Amino acid sequence: MTAASLPSLKDYLGRNRQMDGHAPWPRVSLVTDTWMALINRLATLPWVLLGEWTDGDTVLAAVLDETDGAAAVLSLVTQGNRFPSLSHSRPAAIRLERAIADLTGMAAETLVDTRLWLDHGTWPVAQPLGTAAPRQPGPLPLPYTFLPAEGEGLHQIPVGPVHAGIIEPGHFRFTCFGEAVVRLEDRLGYTHRGIEALMTGADIERGARLAGRASGDSTVAYGLAFARAVEAATGTVPPPRAHWLRALMAELERIANHLGDIGAVCNDVAFGLMHAHCGVLRERVLQAAGACFGHRLMMDRVVPGGVAIDLDDAGGRRLLTLVRDLRPRFQELVELYDGTPSLQSRMLGSGTVRPELVRQWGAGGFVGRAAGRNFDARLNPGYEPYPQLELTVPVLEEGDVNARVMIRILEVRESLRLVEQVIRQLPAGPVRVPVAAVADGRHEGVALVEGFRGDVLVWLRLRPDGTIGRCHLRDPSWFQWPLLEAAIEGNIVADFPLCNKSFNCSYSGHDL
Repeated sequence: MTAASLPSLKDYLGRNRQMDGHAPWPRVSLVTDTWMALINRLATLPWVLLGEWTDGDTVLAAVLDETDGAAAVLSLVTQGNRFPSLSHSRPAAIRLERAIADLTGMAAETLVDTRLWLDHGTWPVAQPLGTAAPRQPGPLPLPYTFLPAEGEGLHQIPVGPVHAGIIEPGHFRFTCFGEAVVRLEDRLGYTHRGIEALMTGADIERGARLAGRASGDSTVAYGLAFARAVEAATGTVPPPRAHWLRALMAELERIANHLGDIGAVCNDVAFGLMHAHCGVLRERVLQAAGACFGHRLMMDRVVPGGVAIDLDDAGGRRLLTLVRDLRPRFQELVELYDGTPSLQSRMLGSGTVRPELVRQWGAGGFVGRAAGRNFDARLNPGYEPYPQLELTVPVLEEGDVNARVMIRILEVRESLRLVEQVIRQLPAGPVRVPVAAVADGRHEGVALVEGFRGDVLVWLRLRPDGTIGRCHLRDPSWFQWPLLEAAIEGNIVADFPLCNKSFNCSYSGHDL
């Protein structure tokens, strides 16, 4: 089979034998020749790279065909702990493959950037998911080599990793000409916690708790993605009511985070009034979530098999009241945002991301939708109960700070509508079933869930005793941090906090 004979992912899957025990997407095991053909063809196919990781001696890549919603996991057994890099066709693979090398020692041949990524030389062991050999005592590695920029009159500004506010650590290296940013490069990995290593050997309950703490502001999204992956691997079917309650929690999480972000972006240009009012509305959402589900962030409420807590009639009425009260107050804030010229002058045209970069990197969430990428995992590939709901995905083309704020505004409005729909159509019945037992054979599951930042990917393999053999989590920030570097080029240094906050990438979610 030649690379030119791959018109669609469905056609590709039909021509390759699929492995048993992998759900709900098919998994295809490739040999080196077909993996190389895939790399060559990826340059022209409308396939999005959703993730790349390793499972022992195998490298796996999740791909999505945006034309028809088909998704699959493609895998290659490596030779000599090496494999051909996807980075030449999909730049989103660069940091994923650098992380693979740090964590396992598995090297991507012809990778365009081979610098260490997550490993800063301070871990007690090297390659913790590979040989896990104790690190030899001695001096730390040489300072990280940032990419060069040449030109007369350039200077560098290092920022971080320790910041002045209450914020996770990350280093930003600016190369500037005067106040104009010529190049920005970020360095992450300071908050790496080894979640994949902690997952290995854990039971499903502990795995769910770890997943829900990958990025605390997305605990519902991660919990849902992990639960759906477990359910796919075990054939567990949650009750209908559980699906709807999961959606309700996910939309409350989206509303709360978007409100916080809208206010924080405005605060970065000294418009504290919006910040204060958005904070009040966000607090009301969190209080309602705490009253209805027993936890303000709804942590540990989405579990494999369903949800850990039901919503009573009083809770439903409280949430409907919340929506009714929130909608007009939020509209007043939107009008204030639109009607403040000094605010608009800072937002419009700042931190622009080109649509072609968004498509090339497969960036999702408000970063992608603000630059023309019409993708939402709730509908494509989709999961319950969203196909039964009236959901409109807002998309803009400008790709600047204002567009990212406007996408959040439109999504708050849409999520308020979804909350009403869910409560009014909420089916009766149980909210949880036991997770089905596994036996001998392959038991692997994968899930893609739309969090407030974008799509969260979880893949796992279960052992015959029901414990986790391997679990990989991929935050949407993996594909958004690199675009922040591109967005700030040509802007002034003083606009970086504004651009950075409009992206609001996750440090902890990236540094899993």
